[in-house]
Amino acid sequence: MLKLPGKRCGAVKKGGYIMNQKFLNSMKKQLQEQRKSIIESLASQTDDMKNLVKTVESGDEADVAADAIDRTLLTALGTQDAKRLQQIDNALDRIIQGKYGRCIGCGKDIPQARLEALPYTQMCITCASAEERRNR
Repeated sequence: MLKLPGKRCGAVKKGGYIMNQKFLNSMKKQLQEQRKSIIESLASQTDDMKNLVKTVESGDEADVAADAIDRTLLTALGTQDAKRLQQIDNALDRIIQGKYGRCIGCGKDIPQARLEALPYTQMCITCASAEERRNR
């Protein structure tokens, strides 16, 4: 049997580099769980928003002010969740395309420790830091 250099049992060559299939499956499962959690959270926020609207229609001025703050907070949280949901969907697409774990900035491998901490990341720390500095 011919053994390819750098090829390990359980490893899959994707886009020019090798990623352990067990790790890849673990990340996919984690991303799917996060996706489900966000969708459930967004659904409950929608229900909370409906309840706030009902409360505002029958509340006094203090209730209305507090509800306006709650609405603003829910909207901000919803926006953050929607953004994270998009990032998770992008990561799941990259898994399918065989590009997961590859930095979109420099093309280098993203360390597994970073992927474990932030499974939907698209960039290595160096490129993410540079992007953050550009967006300030």
